[in-house]
Amino acid sequence: MSSVLKPNDQDDDLEAAVDQAITVCGGDMRAAIRALIVANNFLESEISELSKAVSHAYTRGRFRSYVG
Repeated sequence: MSSVLKPNDQDDDLEAAVDQAITVCGGDMRAAIRALIVANNFLESEISELSKAVSHAYTRGRFRSYVG
């Protein structure tokens, strides 16, 4: 199977993910939206923390840029 999804496949995958989120929350759409917002906020904070860590490591010279 190709790693590039056709638009129709992406739509199907998205719809399946939506259905799964609603099912996990017992059919409560507000609870599903709330859970997704909480998960998104968590991921955004993780990205922020990792970005800070990478920036500090580069500033201290621990990592060298790849010159290929």
